[in-house]
Amino acid sequence: MPEVCRFFGIIVSLFYNDHQPPHFHVRYGEQKAIVAIDSLTVLSGYLSPRVLGLVVEWASLHQDELRENWELTRKQKPLKKIKPLT
Repeated sequence: MPEVCRFFGIIVSLFYNDHQPPHFHVRYGEQKAIVAIDSLTVLSGYLSPRVLGLVVEWASLHQDELRENWELTRKQKPLKKIKPLT
């Protein structure tokens, strides 16, 4: 699972050859979720409200980079790291 960012213990990854719609995976301790890149909604899993707020804040700043990385996964190319939330 290629990791593209890590901040405050939150790990953001994308998988190669993953299903549509474009999305990313989030892990925080035992919490796991899949979040849509375009709508920033949770497609499956669960994140506490605090963690979800941080993820949505970060993703809203980096949607273009997430979309670019999604396209790179489709082409089996290395992913680019994305700056963490600080």
